[in-house]
Amino acid sequence: MIPVRRWLPGAVLVALVGGYGIVCLQKCIDDALADRGTEQQLLYLSSPQWVKRLAMGYDGLLACIYWTRAVQHFGRERLGTQGYTLLYPLLDITTTLDPEFIWAYRFGSIFLTEEPPRGPGQPEKAIALLQKGLQQHPDDWRLWYDLGFVYYRSLKDYSRAAEAFYSGADKPGAGPWMRVMAAQIAAEGGSRRWARFLWTELYNSTKDRMVRDNALDHLAGLQVDDDIEILHTLLERYRKQTGKPAQSFQELVAAGLLRRLPADPVGYPYRLGPQGRVRLDPQSPITTSTLGREK
Repeated sequence: MIPVRRWLPGAVLVALVGGYGIVCLQKCIDDALADRGTEQQLLYLSSPQWVKRLAMGYDGLLACIYWTRAVQHFGRERLGTQGYTLLYPLLDITTTLDPEFIWAYRFGSIFLTEEPPRGPGQPEKAIALLQKGLQQHPDDWRLWYDLGFVYYRSLKDYSRAAEAFYSGADKPGAGPWMRVMAAQIAAEGGSRRWARFLWTELYNSTKDRMVRDNALDHLAGLQVDDDIEILHTLLERYRKQTGKPAQSFQELVAAGLLRRLPADPVGYPYRLGPQGRVRLDPQSPITTSTLGREK
């Protein structure tokens, strides 16, 4: 790792010539680290306030650079094992340089809440980032929505989630569904129905491929939860009808409770495990991609 004291005097000197100098400095650091085959795991200018002072009016340009680095860091660490140590600091610097960068608050909070190994699993930092955004944009209903989303999905704090959705419902541009959703979450807590609604709204709110793929993954997971619940209900019905537990789903097909062997939306089959518990088999995809339940 390159010593900080070797670069810091140069950082200050180069910054005096403006934002372009900071860009060149960062490129030199990244190139040096690449030559050494080392993953960059620290920020040489880690204080958002210092970076802003040294930006010399190039705040917007540097915000884009740091946001790009945050996205790259998130994507790189999903394939590595060193953790997401720079993710929040990079997001903090980005939003300090450009407090109007709404997408950095929004997508940054999504990155921070992803559970390991797909993400750092840091919902508290996601909340801090969103609250920072709300200090600058208290009337942006999208940030209130994202805050409620973090409370709902990651912390299972349904009362605070409902409060956030209620707060956002009164802001300009918010749809009437925000108030309905707040009331239902307050009443039902962790309903799978509302989790599906939240992921669907997130999917529809962006064109970013990474975020949309992430939302689709979670929607598929919710469908699997629904399927497993239904299959357990059918297994119990079979037990009551025959007086014995089923040993396989072929028996439910033969009894007319299923039209075909069940599979998840992608085509992976459900298996009947020990003690009659249903599990998903990710190793043997089949062509049928529906539950195949008799109505």
